[in-house]
Amino acid sequence: MTLKGVVHHIEIYVSDLNRSIEFWSWFLTDLGYSKYQSWEQGQSWKLGNTYLVFVQTEDRHLDVTYHRCKTGLNHLAFYGESREHVECMTQELKNREVNILYKEKHPYAGGRGYYAVFFEDPDRIKVELVAPEEGL
Repeated sequence: MTLKGVVHHIEIYVSDLNRSIEFWSWFLTDLGYSKYQSWEQGQSWKLGNTYLVFVQTEDRHLDVTYHRCKTGLNHLAFYGESREHVECMTQELKNREVNILYKEKHPYAGGRGYYAVFFEDPDRIKVELVAPEEGL
């Protein structure tokens, strides 16, 4: 198997590491990620050869906040297991009082046939959980 083109890792700076760990831990664990690295200023989770890293932003950089419509990262999208899994996770997001985006269009906010839930992490980074297309 070649690794050419596979994402190695993604590193995201966050405004409150503990809050981000709490948010991302349950979500990534449900998707099959496992805790990979942990240090005072960061934590990562790994699935296969890819890992996600969350690092505490230094105080001197906290004055400029993230906004997905500015240049840079717009959102992270993950495959769910099925449409049922997307709905279970949607309910869990509601239970956790996570801001779900495009509620009026759920679960087709991405267009007809595109079954997903869109929501925000603690720093308002948009996250998407999408069901695989039938036949995948």
